[in-house]
Amino acid sequence: MLYDTHYKEGKKVWFKKFDLKIAGLIFLPKDFDENKKYPSIVITHPGGGVKEQCSSLYAWNLAQNGYITLAFDASHQGESEGFPRYLEDPTSRVEDIRSAVDYLVSLSYVDENKIGAMGICAGGGYTMNAIQTEARIKAAAGISTWDVGDSAKNGFPGVNVENFMQKLLNEVADARTFEARGGEAKFWNYVPESEAQIDENTSQIQKEAYEYYRTERCFYPTSVNKYLVSSNDKLAAWDAFAHIDTVSPRPLLFIVGSNADTLYFTEDAYSKANQPKEIFTIEGASHVDLYDKPEFVNQVVKKLVEFFNEYVK
Repeated sequence: MLYDTHYKEGKKVWFKKFDLKIAGLIFLPKDFDENKKYPSIVITHPGGGVKEQCSSLYAWNLAQNGYITLAFDASHQGESEGFPRYLEDPTSRVEDIRSAVDYLVSLSYVDENKIGAMGICAGGGYTMNAIQTEARIKAAAGISTWDVGDSAKNGFPGVNVENFMQKLLNEVADARTFEARGGEAKFWNYVPESEAQIDENTSQIQKEAYEYYRTERCFYPTSVNKYLVSSNDKLAAWDAFAHIDTVSPRPLLFIVGSNADTLYFTEDAYSKANQPKEIFTIEGASHVDLYDKPEFVNQVVKKLVEFFNEYVK
């Protein structure tokens, strides 16, 4: 990994989500004193990601600015427990965030009245959904926010397929029937698995994500690049921003690259939310650029610190 120092400085922890053990990395501020109480931030990874990638990069940076931060693997993914494996269920992913908050409030050195949340890509969408019903989260930020429900209904950015959702759900139906009759579970890749799978029809976001996840740039062995085909009916039934207008007066921040082909997700969420809310644009950055490139990450971190210092710290 090109930027691998961040996760190595996290402390491995486990916490409960119902009867499952969730794997996390907790990051502590410099000069940490267990007798003091600190503000904290829950950080949620993208679809297909794991805690050792961009979520721990941001966790490390926020910890340098005085926060207890927690990056974790979604249940059913990474090192976390949960069967079936590699399920991408939005409702479950939001419950992961609530369970992470449960863990933080159990720590004597966390100030339960100063908890924020942020997420990257799909993790940003899950975070924006979680704050709608999790009152312990006082402020939330989304980085390159993605609504997985929208893309399950309408396709990825740059993908134009007539009757996309109907075709998707027919494939889910076939997969579920096959599995119900004793067949092995069917999986799809989040991103192209190799350069050979990239052609003129591959969307820009898929090309970017391939470079991030499947090359030495940020490959990590527990990020296996597959999810259950039968996840897609759950994705299609979901809306990340359904009740985002109810979050006010708690503040929301959306950080997005000016060149991101997913910008419309941020604009949709912002239009539905009430004040206080803000879009902060990183000029010249694409969607995936905000995951790890220092020239962009440094700008994102500066804005996150400003935001959380005002509304959480």
